[in-house]
Amino acid sequence: MEDLVLYEVTDRVGYITLNRPEKRNALSFDFVKEIKQKLKDAQSDDLCKVIVIKANGEAFCSGADLASLQKLQNNSLEENIADSKNLAELYLQIYQSPKIIISRVEGAAFAGGCGLATICDFTFATTMSRFAYTEVKIGFIPAIVMVFLLQQVGEKVAKQLLLTGDVFDAQKAYTYNLVNCIYDPIMIEEETHNFALRLCKQNSAQSMALTKKMIGKLRGLTLPDALEYASQMNAEARGSVDCKRGIASFLNKEKLIW
Repeated sequence: MEDLVLYEVTDRVGYITLNRPEKRNALSFDFVKEIKQKLKDAQSDDLCKVIVIKANGEAFCSGADLASLQKLQNNSLEENIADSKNLAELYLQIYQSPKIIISRVEGAAFAGGCGLATICDFTFATTMSRFAYTEVKIGFIPAIVMVFLLQQVGEKVAKQLLLTGDVFDAQKAYTYNLVNCIYDPIMIEEETHNFALRLCKQNSAQSMALTKKMIGKLRGLTLPDALEYASQMNAEARGSVDCKRGIASFLNKEKLIW
């Protein structure tokens, strides 16, 4: 039986591939657990500096699968809490990962799959990509993704997306700041890899990790506490090996490849 999620590294770019094309990469409990494990593998892999999440098949991820939805009707509250926490842990793992994570969205990204696509640090789509938070249309609620979406797009846009459940295209996702770049379908693979490769070569992994960590932490701090935290991080970064190496290369006019 072929793995539900594949992992390989090319040029220090770790590719995590959703591999349930016959199910439109729909999310089940076990599928989410496998994605979490592959992310853990990539995060601990010294050969991987930047992570790309992509999918086999016509859809990036269509949300919860039919079997999972049917099971929800008979689950106990404790079982539903465990299932909900499983997805929440995946989103948090992506958000807090020290490595930069890019989603390469080809085809549809709906419901929980839309959350998976847009929670990543960068989201690249094609002109054919489609997005939607469709939970309200089946009597469900987009509870977990809402936590992140409110921070990304603000309350007014979040209400429009979550309360209508409407499908929107990549251009609209771009205007909502849910997508960073839109490519022709035949170019997205190359463009995504080149972007990831540029991050690998031009930027310090330590600096990117600390910057990503700070972006997440600063959101919940008051202005004085944020400035205190930023000053502390600034001072600590100055003593790091990467900073000393980078400054020395700059002063010596040496080209630095990380």
